[in-house]
Amino acid sequence: QVVESGGGSVQAGGSLRLSCAASGLRFSFYAVGWFRQAPGKEREFVAAFSWNGGSTYYADSVKGRFTISRDNTKNTVYLQMNSLKPEDTAVYYCAADSRGSGSRQWYLYEYRGQGTQVTVSS
Repeated sequence: QVVESGGGSVQAGGSLRLSCAASGLRFSFYAVGWFRQAPGKEREFVAAFSWNGGSTYYADSVKGRFTISRDNTKNTVYLQMNSLKPEDTAVYYCAADSRGSGSRQWYLYEYRGQGTQVTVSS
């Protein structure tokens, strides 16, 4: 399973770092993606990397502000979020896909977390 943490409340322009910890699987063999869902909106892709780390993908709305990274020694994936905006407010989810390519499609991921709330105030 995968479990997110690190959410919270921050003012616009601030930063947060989300963590996604895995148990029962080794992230080094998985593509990992971050998704988010704001109230009343559909879940959307945020960032992902392929299982071998060779490719990294970002939504246009977060490119240049968010960074996805992985620490294999801690079996944890991070989402560093800088220059946060009120429109970044959402529940953030991580998901893992065995030897995946880093898909933007939530349903393709085998393991999905329960989410962590991020609230950005203006």
